[in-house]
Amino acid sequence: MDRGLFQRASRNPEINLLLFAFLLNFVWEMWQVPFYRGMASTDHIKAIRLCTQASIGDSFITVAAFWGAALTARSRGWLHRVEPAPLLVYLTIGILISTGLEWLAIGPLERWSYAPTMPQLPLLGTGVLPLLQWIVLPPLILFFVRRQITS
Repeated sequence: MDRGLFQRASRNPEINLLLFAFLLNFVWEMWQVPFYRGMASTDHIKAIRLCTQASIGDSFITVAAFWGAALTARSRGWLHRVEPAPLLVYLTIGILISTGLEWLAIGPLERWSYAPTMPQLPLLGTGVLPLLQWIVLPPLILFFVRRQITS
């Protein structure tokens, strides 16, 4: 692979967002396994495949949220100096998309259900842990991406 191409790719915020979002979300998804009905007793390879798929989706949600924040900041470089408005947009987009998809999955689409140990939000009935995922991980993802593209 061309070294210059690799260096340009390693400085691209979207590529780094995809990478770090996937890695951090995969760990979170695997940690959440006992909170979803049947996941703890499912075939290990199947659980890894499902968590990988969810992590890929989370990665693309992260990039969409980044682009929303970039529109607000009028720059893809907003993550170099994180200000409140783009950060709020970034977090809000991620929370809204992921909560909406979670609601669809446990409700009308019946893709999965929660184990009794999953704390749930009143009204929506979605899990607290998927919401916390989009509060805890996005700032960490930004931290790692910022370090990667500025080093």
